Amino acid sequence: MRPLQPWQVSVAGICSLVLCIGLARFAYTPLLPLMQAQAGLSDAAAGGLAAFNYMGYMAGALLASWMDDARWRHRLFSAGLPLAILSAVAMAWTQQWWAWALLRFLGGLSGAAGMLLGTGLVLNWLMRAGHRPELGVHFIGLGLGIVVSALGAMLLSALQLDWAQQWWGMSLLCLPFLWPAWRWRPPVPPAAPAHQAATAAPPRRWALLMMAMYFCAGWGFVISATFTVAIVERQPLLAGRGPLAWLLVGLAAVPAVFLWDRVARRISELPALLLALGLQVISVLLPALSDGLPAALAGALLYGATFIGIVSLTLAVVGRRAPANPGKAMARLTLSYGVAQISAPALSGLMVQATGSFKTPLLLTAAVLLLGMALLGALLRD
Repeated sequence: MRPLQPWQVSVAGICSLVLCIGLARFAYTPLLPLMQAQAGLSDAAAGGLAAFNYMGYMAGALLASWMDDARWRHRLFSAGLPLAILSAVAMAWTQQWWAWALLRFLGGLSGAAGMLLGTGLVLNWLMRAGHRPELGVHFIGLGLGIVVSALGAMLLSALQLDWAQQWWGMSLLCLPFLWPAWRWRPPVPPAAPAHQAATAAPPRRWALLMMAMYFCAGWGFVISATFTVAIVERQPLLAGRGPLAWLLVGLAAVPAVFLWDRVARRISELPALLLALGLQVISVLLPALSDGLPAALAGALLYGATFIGIVSLTLAVVGRRAPANPGKAMARLTLSYGVAQISAPALSGLMVQATGSFKTPLLLTAAVLLLGMALLGALLRD
């Protein structure tokens, strides 16, 4: 194969995130209200399916955290690309909750392959090629994945397709992203030099604080990622506006990756992370304290603009501290993120089913994010 160009690696990374996160994870968010209306999915069952997706993600993160062989990291990343399509289209083949749970678990494995192994391969390639090791361009794929899932849901709903047909349609819309993601994926990296492989690990206190902070960030991410559309659709005056709110999340996320890279260059990564967490607290409180459309849309915009900065900055910081195997370091950190992603939607689904409102889980999420800010403040003081 001819050497890859930087734009090809970037396009491959972006397309892999559209598949492994945008389809395998985010398509569930705009399709959730339709599945509840047509397939009888309860609030608790909906939260449970989201939890199974993150169990798969966490299982993939565990596997990646143990994996030192670059060839196997590359193989599993490659397998995750078609798995994203298959796990999504198969959602239309059944109405059994246990089968949906298994498929969401497989979608989570695909997400871990794209998000952790794929991002690690891209970052490793950038460092070896002498380019700035920033992940802003790469994480356009997260925002683009949300935009594709939102526009897809709006288009498929306009065609008056049912929930199963919309899973088929969403999979077909994402299929063109498979070719560049596969064709231009970063190659197997060479073995790291001995001096690089022996690079000292971050101090234990730093690592524990970062993991605890990322748990809080994961809690904040998953509540909005799972329930944004459902929160809007539950309000009588906003029915039908859910996909619009989800589209705004993606539209805000795409340019935000460049903004957070610039902010980090100016004030450094950890203060930029603190700012992003603070803004995300506001994004959660807006729909919790107001039932109006302006609050819902402003919260969606702020969420889209902040979650991507939190993920991009955190993974870049940790990946640069482990240049020999950034994917492994990212995976270890992501285990705490995964615990939040499993527990938060399941607990929130039960809260909503018990109270009939999203207000309590949103307020709890804001409190968890404030705790994350306190942990990050402790990191800054060290």
